[in-house]
Order: sequence, then C-alpha cells, then structure tokens
Amino acid sequence: MARYKIVDRSPRFLPVVLDAQLMSGSFEYALDYLIDHQLDLGNLDRRYRNDTTGSTAYDPRVLLKIVLLAYSRGMISSRAIERACRENVLFMAISGDTAPQFTTLAKFVRELRSEIAEIFTQVLMTCDAQGLIGRQMFAIDGVKLPSNAAKKKSGTHTELARQAERMEAAVAAMLAAHQSRDDTNGFEETEPDARRIARLARDAVRIRDFLATRKERRSAKGAIRKSNLTDNDSAKMATSKGVLQGYTGIAAVDAKHQIIVCADAHGSGSEQEALLPMVERTASYRTPHTLITADAGYHSEANLKQLHEQSIPALIADASARRAKRFTPTAITAPRMAARITNSREAKALAAHASCASGVYAIPTERRRGKWRSSRKGKFRRCPTPSA
Repeated sequence: MARYKIVDRSPRFLPVVLDAQLMSGSFEYALDYLIDHQLDLGNLDRRYRNDTTGSTAYDPRVLLKIVLLAYSRGMISSRAIERACRENVLFMAISGDTAPQFTTLAKFVRELRSEIAEIFTQVLMTCDAQGLIGRQMFAIDGVKLPSNAAKKKSGTHTELARQAERMEAAVAAMLAAHQSRDDTNGFEETEPDARRIARLARDAVRIRDFLATRKERRSAKGAIRKSNLTDNDSAKMATSKGVLQGYTGIAAVDAKHQIIVCADAHGSGSEQEALLPMVERTASYRTPHTLITADAGYHSEANLKQLHEQSIPALIADASARRAKRFTPTAITAPRMAARITNSREAKALAAHASCASGVYAIPTERRRGKWRSSRKGKFRRCPTPSA
C-alpha cells in the first residue's frame, strides 16, 4: 500500500513580525513611509471630535494605506478589502492587524471625496521632488465608464415633460376604467392595476419635481443635452459596445515613469471639450518644450484654433485608418501646418498642434492624382534641422 507524508494539523506557534513584512524597496514600504512622513492629512484628523468623549476611531492614515494598497492590486470591493485585512499578511502589516469592517472602509471612501484633490496634489509634489516627472511629453487619453443610471431615464426637458404627461394620462385612463367597472359590477379591486397606477403616479411626480428644480443641460456651444433623472451629471456616450450612460475619465500621463499628472471625469458626452481644460491643468508641470499628445478623438477646429492662439506646447494626434502607399516628409512651420490641417480633408483624422519653440515638424504625405496630400498613415515627425 502506498505511503504518504503525514498531514499534521496540531497547534503551532508561528511568530510573525508584521513590521518586517514591509520590505525596503517595495510598494508597501513606500506607501507606508509616504503617508506617515510626507503627506499632510490634517484635514482628515479634523473630522473626528472624540478627544474626550466617544469611542476610539480607526486612524484615517491606516484606512488610506489599506485602500491604496488594495487599489494597487485591483481590489475595489470593500468586502474583498476586509477579507484581505484578515487573511493577507501584507494587509495585516499595513493596517497593524486592525481589520476594519467593510462598512467602515466604504464610508471612508465615500466621505473622502472632498480631500481627494488635495491628497492627489501632495502625491504629485512628492513625485516631482523625487524627479519622477520628466516634463518632456504628456499623453492625454480617456476611457468611458458606465454610471449607476438607466439610459431610459434620460431625455431633454421637453421629452421628459411629454413623458410625464403620458404617465398622467395613463393614470387618469386607468382610474376612469376602475370607476366604470365599479359602477357596472360593484366594487372590484384589482391589485395589479392599483400597483401600476401608484408606480406611474410616483414616476410622474418625480419627473415634475426634476423639471422644476433642475436647469436644462447645454453644451459649450449652447446645444441642448439630455438630462438624466437618476444621475444628471452623466451623459449618453457612444462606445464600440453600444451606447452607455456614464462618464469619460481622462488622465494626462507623463512619459518618463507613467505618472498621472492630471485626472478628471466629466459627463459631457464629448471628448473634444475636455482637451483644453486638461491641457491647462498640466501647466504646473510643463516647460516651453513639453510635448502633449492625444488621439484623434480630441481633434476639433475649435481646439486647433485655441491651442494655436495660446501658443501652448505642440499637440499631436495620431492619424488613423487608411494606408498610404508612398509618402515623403514635407517640412513646414507650425502656423502653416495649422492652416493646412484646418483646410484639408484629413482635418478630423489628423490632430492639431500649436506653435512650438523650435517650430518645424514634418507631415507624412503621399502622391495622389498628381498632387501631394497629407497621408493618413503614421505620425508627425520632427525635422532633424529646423527651417522656416
């Protein structure tokens, strides 16, 4: 008969030095040190009023360490974070084996909104002091995220008013039908109709209250945008997987160490309107020679004009779609390039850029029907020797 090693589950005494789990050079060690010694979290301390009375509270620094460590490992569920604090030795070390409940973690994250911007700024200042922000090139891009709101609850104020009118008319018709049956057959209660009437009446009142208290949303150009009864800050957005109700999260990332130097989220439904505010918010970390890149989704004639007038660092967008059989670099200055792109057929495929200190870039071009045109293949290339 085969013999196997004995499985012994008798009690053991296994000493664990929690402080030794945070090894020098690891992310956990850096996180623990920076929050304790570099970041000013006085605003978090001012939340608590239990100096003389009340029970003790979890240290907000410990909660912040737990949340950031969990996010760095892809854990965003409060229950999963609570379980990690009980089972993972790194979370035990970073939290001092306090193991807060998931409700405590969720409440901390929910109430942290007003302090997030200040903490983010301090983190950036620390990264900049360590020389981690290269300032040579920033890349701007975004992702569309769904919100906790239904698309069917969206509409302009006119559409929502008509929807409320239809609901009120349906309620009146059903009540009239009830009255007619009562007059003919005596009192007869139909529970399903009663529930439907109550739901329609409640939804109609909700829409009326929304229209009375909220202004109609408009774009930067004055066009009417659809509002949403559940989350009016979100918007309908077209994606490769269909239309979703949500937000566009945008970040500007430094090319040296992929550090996010600026981040924002908006529900305008248009990427183009978010480009200029994002570029302006990176001003603290830019130099006159900093290059800012974005894809063609952010290109518009308005962005091109404003970027050129403000003379901010060059903005380049990758050309996409078609192949070019042959192309040759053509050197032109930034103002001429701006005019050329604005007037060309490739205005939506090629992105704009503003004037730059050195001034000269090369655009891939190709010969079509006897004329040289801007190629949709490849990126803008810097000329080796500046020329007018």
